Amino acid sequence: MDNLITFSITVFTGFFAITNPISNMTVFVSLTQGLDKETKRDINKRSNIIAFIIVTVFVLLGKYIFELFNISIPAFKITGGILIFFIGFEMLQSKQSNVKSINNVDTKEDIAVSPMAIPILAGPGTIVTAMNFVANVETIHIFLVIAIFGSMSLITYLTFRASDLIVKIVGNNVISVIGKIMGLVIAIIGTGMVIQGIKISFDLL
Repeated sequence: MDNLITFSITVFTGFFAITNPISNMTVFVSLTQGLDKETKRDINKRSNIIAFIIVTVFVLLGKYIFELFNISIPAFKITGGILIFFIGFEMLQSKQSNVKSINNVDTKEDIAVSPMAIPILAGPGTIVTAMNFVANVETIHIFLVIAIFGSMSLITYLTFRASDLIVKIVGNNVISVIGKIMGLVIAIIGTGMVIQGIKISFDLL
């Protein structure tokens, strides 16, 4: 039971850092600026549902994807860890991560799907994090990861819904500081994945 609790806390922390509801909230506000409340709510709801479905599919089919492309768990952990580390590193430098770029968004397209669901909420970093959590684990851990990401999607939905009020009360400077803290957490998680991958590689020798 203790192991499951520790695992759950680790997964929640990882998802919270990589999805970063507070930081992404400012993106949501900028993309939906000028839209009526009904449209904002629809975009918010659809983007989170789509992101949840995408991550769930990768969590459930991750094992088969590994087998199909002959990907080893150590290689995936090391590569994924490096990717996540650089996402966190860019956040620490207050840079817009390349995997979350939203430049030149066409306001006529369905922004609930792109760029909100992909790549902001369910981008490469989130998918890699989710698949790393379910690599070489038992079934109960897989369903825990899905449930925790579901709760994360709900938190993101509620955060986006209250976005106008939160930005008004907290201010952009505080949100920027939170983004840097989340960047540090993400970089640490990425480093941990690389260490795990190296350790597993030596254990297999």
